[in-house]
Formats: sequence, C-alpha cells, structure tokens
Amino acid sequence: MSIFSLISDLWKNLSSQKLRTFLTLFGIMWGTATLIILLAFGMGFRDQMMLNMRGMGEEIVIMFPSQTTKPFEGYGIGRQISFRENDAWMLEQQVSGIKKVSPEYRRSATLRYGNQYNSPSVTGVYSNYSELRNVFPQEGGRWFNDRDISERRRVIFIGDELKRVLFGDKEAVGERILVNGIPFNVIGVMQPKVQNSTYGGGRDEDRAFIPATTFSTMFNTKQVSNIIYQTSSVFSNDLIEDQVYERMGNLYKFDPEDRSAISIWDTAEFLSFIYYFALGFNIFLGIIGFFTLAVGGIGVANIMFVVVQERMKEIGIRRSVGARRKHIITQFFSETLAIVAIGAAIGYAIAWVIVQALQNIPIGEYVGTPEFTPMIGLVAFVVLTMVGIAAGLMPAIRASKLNIVDCLRA
Repeated sequence: MSIFSLISDLWKNLSSQKLRTFLTLFGIMWGTATLIILLAFGMGFRDQMMLNMRGMGEEIVIMFPSQTTKPFEGYGIGRQISFRENDAWMLEQQVSGIKKVSPEYRRSATLRYGNQYNSPSVTGVYSNYSELRNVFPQEGGRWFNDRDISERRRVIFIGDELKRVLFGDKEAVGERILVNGIPFNVIGVMQPKVQNSTYGGGRDEDRAFIPATTFSTMFNTKQVSNIIYQTSSVFSNDLIEDQVYERMGNLYKFDPEDRSAISIWDTAEFLSFIYYFALGFNIFLGIIGFFTLAVGGIGVANIMFVVVQERMKEIGIRRSVGARRKHIITQFFSETLAIVAIGAAIGYAIAWVIVQALQNIPIGEYVGTPEFTPMIGLVAFVVLTMVGIAAGLMPAIRASKLNIVDCLRA
C-alpha cells in the first residue's frame, strides 16, 4: 500500500467519526502537554535552587568558632574558641587541598550619606573574597586591590540594595559616605545576584565591604568572625575537614574529634543534596506525566480495537484480494502512529505556549521559571514513541489475525 493511500484512508477514517477522533486526539494532546509542562517546571525548580545556592559562593566551606564539648589535656568543656587572621594563612600553608582561603571580619556599623542612614553589617575581607563569594562589581566600579589592603585605604564596596537605600537612583561610585563617622570613598556597587542562603550579616545585597586591614585598624581587633576556604576538589572535602580539625585542635588545644569546637558548613555537600533532591523531584513529576500520557495511549488503543471491529468487512476484502498480514498490520499501525503524532504535535505546541506565557509571571525567585529544553523534548519523544508502539501494535496484530471468512460474513 502506498503512502498516499495510507494518508487518504487515514483522513477518511478520522473525518468520518469527528467526535471520536477529537476525544482520541485530546487524550494524547493532554498527556503530552502535561508531561512537558511538569518536566519544564521540574527543570526550572532545580536550576533555581542551584542558582540560589551558588549566590553565596561556588562550593565553599565556611568555618565558625564555637565551644568545646570534650575535656582535652587538662582543659575543661565549654571553652570558647576564637579565630584570628593568622589561622587562615596557617591552614592555607599546612592543609593540602585548600586552594583559596579568606578570613572574614564582620560588625554592624552606621552608614550615612547626606540625610540617609542605615546600619548594615560591615565586612572586612581580602581581595580573593570576591571570587570565593561571587561578589562582583557593576560596570564603572571595582573591587579591592592589593594597594587598598596594604595601605589600609578607607574605601568601601556596597551591595546593590544598600546602594538603593542610601543613594536612590544617584550614582554611588566616587561618592563619600561616613562609616561610624569616618569618611570612606565608594569604589564599587555589587552586581545584583540571587541569594537565598546566607549566614551572619544577611544577604550580600544589604552589606558593605571594606579592606580587612582597614577593618582591624578601625575596630582595633584581630579576632575574625569566620574563615572561608575553597578546595581543589570537592571529593576531598571530608579529608581536608579532618586536617582542619587536627591543625586547629593543635593550635587551640582541643580534641580534633570534638566537632562542636568548630562549626563547619560545607556548601558543596548541601549543593549535592539539592541536586539529588531536584533529580528525585523531576523523576516524580516525570512519572506523573508518563502515567497521564499512558492513559491517553490506552484510550487510543481502545479506539483502534473498536475501529478494527467496525472495519472487519474491509479487512476481509483486502485479505481476499491478496493483502498479506503485514499489510494489515502496517495499515492499522500507521493510522495509530499518525493519530499519536498529530496529538503529540498539538500537545507540544500547547506546552510551548504555556511555558512561554509563564516566563512573564514573577515566580522565578521562589519556584524557578519553567524551561522548555531539548532534553525535555527528547524525553517526551521517547515516551510518546513507547505509547504509540504499545497503542498501535496490539490492535494491528489482532486485525491481521482475523479469519477472512469471518470478516466477510461481518
């Protein structure tokens, strides 16, 4: 049978039963659109969670001082551990695998520009902090350089939201603000970024940053709030963490097994959790979409069984004039695949329109923006192929096995 004949018969059969055709196509359309939209939401949710986490830094480890909970070499429990700047440089030199490290000072201060006041967290850091924490300047500004650090310059870098509070729409770079009454020159404003996770001091958009050397001089302190480091490979983080506890335990005389003496937050570990959580969530959504589409496929199969029953006389005539079983299988299987293909194409179009329409709804920061990716299209195609084969093959095989005499009698 030629392709033209198949198409002609398909069109005749579909148009002769318009309501049944619509309901059959609707099941595939709905299942396809549901599968794609669910997967698009799942991918958008995963990417947003990963983006939110990366707003705080790329696979960094944050150390916080705490209290001992075990006696050690004559020292009792409940002893407060305090970090100093040199601890960071010691870890960088003595712990293999640490690629970058930065001590971080932090204290609340009053900032004033003209008649505008604010009391954000002021953070004293070194130049490599920008890369560790993804704190980058907007165009026209800059981050701290080595001379700012060595000369203890009174320069300040502010978050984009803090800039809006103090300066409004006015350009901030080059202006002078007072930090606890001391003048500082604004050298940069942070690029806006998504950041849901944070620690002491709030989000970076609300913070102000000054050179660590300036901070320690201004506030007369050598005690840092925390230490941040980044490793060469996240797969060695556990081994590096053991070395950190050992070195700090030797320095501050606490048991290296006393993990409460120092709190360590491995963001890479949390990022891994987010990845697998999102993967499981996507699989769950995919299963729901698959079963929805499978229901549509069952509907197609049932309709094709009815079609076979209605067209028994046609099958008998074709067989009697020389059509072989493979010709009957090809005919009904092709019709089923055509129905699935038409429904799938319409379902793809509906899903694409819905996903594009959702791009303009302000939900991205919370649940992510749905994404119509090639991978989603491929998954939907594979599922549709499975459904089409299952829905078309069984009715087609049954039609080919019908007895010619019984078909002619019908």
